[in-house]
Amino acid sequence: MPGILFSSWGGEVVDNRGKAPQDFGAVTSIDLPEYFGDREIIKGFMGWNGIVIRSPDVDIVDLSRAYLTAVLDHSKTCGKCNYCKTGWEEMLDVIEDIAKGDATEEDLEFMQSAAEAIISNAKCSIGKIGPNPFLESLRYFADDFAKAARGERTVNRGTYRSKLTAPCMDACPLHLDVPKYIEHIKDAKFAESLEVIQERLPLPGTLGRACFRPCESRCRRAIVDEAISIKALKRFVADHAWDQRKSAPYTINPSETTGKVAIVGAGPAGLTCAFFLATRGHQVTVYEKLGHPGGMSVVGIPDYRLPRSILQQEVALLENLGVTFHFNQSVGKDVTLSQLEERFDAVFIGIGAHQSPAMGIEGEPEGYSGVFAGLDYLKAINDGQDPYPEGKTVVVIGGGNVAIDCARSSLRLNKEEVHLVYRRTRDEMPADPAEIQEAQEERVVFHFLTAPVRIRGKNGKVTGIECIRMELGPPDKSGRPRPIPIEGSGFVFECDIVVSAIGQLTDTAVLQGVEDVRTTPRKTIAVDECTKQSDRPKLFFAGDCETGPDSLVSACAGGRKAALSIDRWIHHQPLECDSEDHFDRFFRSVKVFEPNEKILKVESRSRLNPPALPLEKRVPGFDEVEQAFSAKEAVAEAERCLRCYQVATIAV
Repeated sequence: MPGILFSSWGGEVVDNRGKAPQDFGAVTSIDLPEYFGDREIIKGFMGWNGIVIRSPDVDIVDLSRAYLTAVLDHSKTCGKCNYCKTGWEEMLDVIEDIAKGDATEEDLEFMQSAAEAIISNAKCSIGKIGPNPFLESLRYFADDFAKAARGERTVNRGTYRSKLTAPCMDACPLHLDVPKYIEHIKDAKFAESLEVIQERLPLPGTLGRACFRPCESRCRRAIVDEAISIKALKRFVADHAWDQRKSAPYTINPSETTGKVAIVGAGPAGLTCAFFLATRGHQVTVYEKLGHPGGMSVVGIPDYRLPRSILQQEVALLENLGVTFHFNQSVGKDVTLSQLEERFDAVFIGIGAHQSPAMGIEGEPEGYSGVFAGLDYLKAINDGQDPYPEGKTVVVIGGGNVAIDCARSSLRLNKEEVHLVYRRTRDEMPADPAEIQEAQEERVVFHFLTAPVRIRGKNGKVTGIECIRMELGPPDKSGRPRPIPIEGSGFVFECDIVVSAIGQLTDTAVLQGVEDVRTTPRKTIAVDECTKQSDRPKLFFAGDCETGPDSLVSACAGGRKAALSIDRWIHHQPLECDSEDHFDRFFRSVKVFEPNEKILKVESRSRLNPPALPLEKRVPGFDEVEQAFSAKEAVAEAERCLRCYQVATIAV
């Protein structure tokens, strides 16, 4: 990577101006990519944590002008702080005068004092953090500004790419504008908050219950005390709309050219893709092999976490947009992809990972009654059945959300004992920590550092499972400590139900008879990362069939990307990565969230968690455990948000 001429990123000042390249000091605080996208060289960068200059032809005055312009544009969306209302605009006016050589030393002093006033008086990070890199430009490039102000040098205009982000926005696969919709809740503008969410997500009630909350793991408020209850606030505004009997304000804005699109799979990816295509006026037909919509969100998530009525309400809104659903239609059996290609202008495939891998242990091939794959077990329960009524003692193998759901659902079937076996410790479990905690409260018995080695049976029925104790060794390919068996530590669980929930696989039978669609070694579909288009141009894939088993929010994000690409495809426009894709890659290198950041002048205030159904009312029964915020609680929790917007401006 080319050397850095100057960097103040993260407080680490490295000034290589005037030095020979071999004498450059190293910049360790930032990993600045060489390219923005595939073609534009990154020459410099100004953002929330400082300035980085790579090319000598970056004009710091003009870069500062571009940065101030971007911050001003975004600060206008708030307008609550007087200093922000006027300060950014006045600074931009002055810097324009500087660029013309028509400014004074007093103007330079004014800009510094204006920036400091914004920092002192602002209520959010646009004002508290935004001026810092500009102040650094005034400090470390004072001569450049002074000469430009006196007209002693020409300020050269550059080309820039700017983006507003926040740690929570960046962490969300959909890049929902979390600070904006929370700000509306703070102001009790609940309908406006929902509108912000629905700009990118048509399933707010579903995700408000079943999202794994990547946004909360990158919430700057957690550096002060605890993360904002972002997921619960999303659920609140979705539920509030239904309580007020207000349907979502979806508007159809037809594209110049509309077409017919088939959607295979009515899961989160397919429903999201259908929504964005329908709002652009395309005729959308959804084919679903199950008898109902929802896919993995219904098959794999019990009612105590996600009542089916919620998803049904949100699907009804899609039907109001003109989306047609065909249930009990298995693509590859009842209709082929080739036939859909002939009938439609484009086909989106968003099937989930509904297959379960084998554990690969002794006794498993025997086919004992009472042994279940996790998803099959959950599907039966979610369809209102007890998969094995005669069984009373359950052992679940696995550490993900499916394993936790299998265990908690077993309790709700009045099983006498429910054990969960996991080969690592609780710290390594991929399941949502809140779900683990609730399972323990409901008296699921956890056995960590334990792995199955053999299923025991008699007369065709399971009677127990042999296990062995484990210890943790060096990290494996996943980055987690590798579990190692401890010799001589074997023992037996006596049980009559064994549920294997160790992972999920995609069924690629949908591709039968279709050539030119590549699959990966993980048995997922190979597509363009940005456009979701496969090697067969009319076929687009997203969701678990593209990523492997992943979250609902990731599936929704893939469905949205595919819809935007299909719209362009129907318009005969080229499909390629856009600015948002380029910034995604940029932010993967230049981290938006700094967990060791010091946040000053914020009073600690405990997080409000949504109320939960009392323990004695949870089991048995499948009533929803997590309850909704009241309006007062939602507003109070929203007030904890720091509105952590950050602006990035790249010179290319």
